[in-house]
Amino acid sequence: MVATDSFEIRVARPQDADAVTVLLEQSYSVLWAGAYPDDVLNAVLPLLTKANPVLLSGGTFFVAADPVDGRLLGCGGWSMAAPGSGEIKPNLAHVRHFGTHPDETGRGIGRAILTRCFEQAVAEGAERMSCQSSLTAVAFYRSCGFSEIGPVEINLPNGLSIESVLMSRELQQPAGA
Repeated sequence: MVATDSFEIRVARPQDADAVTVLLEQSYSVLWAGAYPDDVLNAVLPLLTKANPVLLSGGTFFVAADPVDGRLLGCGGWSMAAPGSGEIKPNLAHVRHFGTHPDETGRGIGRAILTRCFEQAVAEGAERMSCQSSLTAVAFYRSCGFSEIGPVEINLPNGLSIESVLMSRELQQPAGA
């Protein structure tokens, strides 16, 4: 577990599912407003804000919690399997299901979780990380070393889709690796 004075980061567990879903609903419904039309958000948010049980049980998904009351402040993780397709390419990791409570942005929570993802992905042999960023998170990922590749549609069930930006960055291998 990584701790600061204001939050603790730990590996998520399957029993965190309800709290992660609530956090993602709060995050996306507020932080994505204005970047996407209301009708699009109303249609896709119920699909995008559900906690992914595979991620929660995989050991590569993290939550940041308030050290006093345990309330989740942020979440996110990574996988070698690409979102949507499950395709695995050698040495390529993928950012998965990041969110920060809208009242907690700007505190370094997302960056701290992403740093844990980078470290863990490198330890597993990843050399590059890909991200399908929401339109509102592009600046955050850019500040974390990602470069924009271009626009991409995330296809969802029921023929729905949402615009995002495909981004990528090289991962630093530890000295002597």
